[in-house]
Amino acid sequence: MLDAIDDVMGVITEQIEARFDMSFFELQRAVTAAPYANREATDIVHWHGLLAESQKVLESAEGDLVAVLESQPGELDDPAMEMAHRVNAAVAARDGRAMVVQWLLDPAAPGKQGLAAERLARLSRGARQGPAVQTSAPLRPATAPEPATGRGALR
Repeated sequence: MLDAIDDVMGVITEQIEARFDMSFFELQRAVTAAPYANREATDIVHWHGLLAESQKVLESAEGDLVAVLESQPGELDDPAMEMAHRVNAAVAARDGRAMVVQWLLDPAAPGKQGLAAERLARLSRGARQGPAVQTSAPLRPATAPEPATGRGALR
């Protein structure tokens, strides 16, 4: 049986290779040579790199936790519990990044079709020509307001 760690990275890398019909190393080289040629490939390589980084953090956290558990029989102390929480956080980060890569690989994923996809495409192409809100000063009336008469403070 494959180790769960190798399974996540291996399965996702295989899916990327199948999607682009080339090895991941070749895809990385192509993206490095021409990062703007295929936005989808660039995004997938970027997120795969983030996934690999989070995988390394997870492996380190798990190694630290195993070392503490082997040296500490019985009830866990606060530092050991902190390490366990660190492992949980690393798993969540790794799994989140894996989900992003999976979403990027799936052309039928929610948000990639219909109105949401059109909006996403416009944003990623930079279709907006100007700011979303008015940034210039409002127009002033052509006539100046009448000066206040009388004494005292105006309220």
